[in-house]
Amino acid sequence: MTALIKEPSFRECVDLMFNRAVALMDLPPGLEEKIRVCNATYTVRFGVRLRGQIHTFTGYRSVHSEHMEPVKGGIRYAMAVNQDEVEALAALMTYKCALVEAPFGGSKGGLRIDPREWDEHELEQITRRFAYELAKRDLINPSQNVPAPDMGTGEREMAWIADQYRRMNTTDINSRACVTGKPVNAGGIQGRTEATGRGVQYALQEFFRHPEDINAAGLSGTLDGKRVIVQGLGNVGYHAAKFLSEEDGAIITGIIERDGALFDEKGINVDAVRDWIVKHGGVTGYPDAAHHAEGAIVLEQDCDILIPAALEGVINMGNAARIKAPLIIEAANGPITAGADDVLREKGTVIIPDMYANAGGVTVSYFEWVKNLSHIRFGRMGRRQEEASHQLIVDELERLSSDRDLGWTLTPGFKQKYLKGAGELELVRSGLDDTMRAAYQSMREVWHARDDVKDLRTAAYLVAIEKVAGSYRALGL
Repeated sequence: MTALIKEPSFRECVDLMFNRAVALMDLPPGLEEKIRVCNATYTVRFGVRLRGQIHTFTGYRSVHSEHMEPVKGGIRYAMAVNQDEVEALAALMTYKCALVEAPFGGSKGGLRIDPREWDEHELEQITRRFAYELAKRDLINPSQNVPAPDMGTGEREMAWIADQYRRMNTTDINSRACVTGKPVNAGGIQGRTEATGRGVQYALQEFFRHPEDINAAGLSGTLDGKRVIVQGLGNVGYHAAKFLSEEDGAIITGIIERDGALFDEKGINVDAVRDWIVKHGGVTGYPDAAHHAEGAIVLEQDCDILIPAALEGVINMGNAARIKAPLIIEAANGPITAGADDVLREKGTVIIPDMYANAGGVTVSYFEWVKNLSHIRFGRMGRRQEEASHQLIVDELERLSSDRDLGWTLTPGFKQKYLKGAGELELVRSGLDDTMRAAYQSMREVWHARDDVKDLRTAAYLVAIEKVAGSYRALGL
């Protein structure tokens, strides 16, 4: 029966959701089309001599919208990379940046490669050649197009790309800003690796600050004690699960990976599972939770919050009706198809959409880009002055507390916590938290104020498209 269901592609899903939103807006047809279309996609096929012969690779870099520049978006390494996927992801980046007020247009890149098939030296040669092909066409440039990590890439690949760009542009003083997600010792920023997972945590914290929204999902209380299932324990899923369990008291009851899933109602130790995966390549054999060879079964288990944090389309028309979670937060891009989205909304499931939920990465990438352009670490100018001001207050409080007639003393640990000025990591987390709060409030305002907006995804598209339209109008279009 499932095989007969015609699922829209990921690109079709993005277009369907865009159409649903613009139908509720009063945009001139020409402007609507301008926002919808992808401006340009560059396809490159290049050869690299490896293992005694020439191997040809296919890569893409798509630019969806240049209403603001530079354009921003990750580069993924995967065998499934294709032009449609890259263009859909670029469109999503446009709306995502607009929603969280990062001053970028949307872009995305991909290389059709399985990074596990190549050793580190070979991957470096391939990455540098891909970077060369993009950079010579200004598809990597601090002021025009700034990539970042995505599925299959990370700090290492970004460092190679940044170095390749610098070699080609030796007089560009801002060369480090050509890419974000770099290692801290190569121009990166503290908190970038954890950023998307941390953003998921902040998104849920903000959701649980609003009783009306909690009630809409049929939940109550706070994050403490909530049962969470995570699909995909990569960088995003791992950090989201770790922070929610360690800092908010959530219970991770299920973890789904390529080779099956783990489930335990009492809770699973996220770090222990991560260490097991690193050592054994999967969750099979993990001793402290029940293993299910068919991971999709755990996706359908009872829980309070479901976090799909891996691939597109994992929740589709074939399984949407069996999903029991009352609240789903899309940590991955496009994990719920347009058809499944309709089914879940009919059931009353509240979905915190990917456009917002996984925007932590681009938000902290924005901070890194600003840091690279300003050539100074955040907190360097003000941290010690802040500590000195706090010291004056602590000194006065200690003087007062020494007066026995007052009968009070400082709380243990207060002095140490209060005296510590904000460094780069604290400022990055503060900026990310503020961004996620403000973006959520802009969505929920539309969600609750308009009778024709029934869900957060439509609200997110409405907010984002209106901001992009405003930018185009300001340009005279």
